[in-house]
Amino acid sequence: MPIRGFLPAAGLFLGAFALVTAVVEAGQHTHATQAQAAPRRVAPMKAHGGPLPALPSVPYAPSRPMAVVRQVYEFAARHPEVLQYIPCYCGCERVGHNGNHDCFVKSRAVNGTVIAWDAHGIGCAICLDVGKDAMTLFNAGTPVPQIRTAIERKYASHFPSATPTARP
Repeated sequence: MPIRGFLPAAGLFLGAFALVTAVVEAGQHTHATQAQAAPRRVAPMKAHGGPLPALPSVPYAPSRPMAVVRQVYEFAARHPEVLQYIPCYCGCERVGHNGNHDCFVKSRAVNGTVIAWDAHGIGCAICLDVGKDAMTLFNAGTPVPQIRTAIERKYASHFPSATPTARP
């Protein structure tokens, strides 16, 4: 790559890195406040079987292949009864997430229809990996409490924090 092409790309990368660092640092105050609060009770959610909205466009490359991203987002939309009970380990509790479901679905209508996606999951390998592992176990017939146990075993010892996720 010629040096002329490298310098603008490096500048964009450093600018994006500075922005992400500022956002993370700004969220640390929120993290401390939320860590002290008791986990909120998760209301039952309805699965959704209809058409889904388009995934949000983001100014960065997804952290996993788009086929995996789409699969996990669709699983989150169609199986909230699973991911609402699965913790996430990426530190997203600092932005108000209470479980892996929140990494993908921002809001639902009363009937369970996804009305807004959370773009966070597109760029977060941990969120996607936790969701994909939960999806694989669910598709193999594993009950939700055992899925949670398997996810906790795999991720909790490697990451310093987890979302305040209700138990099934």
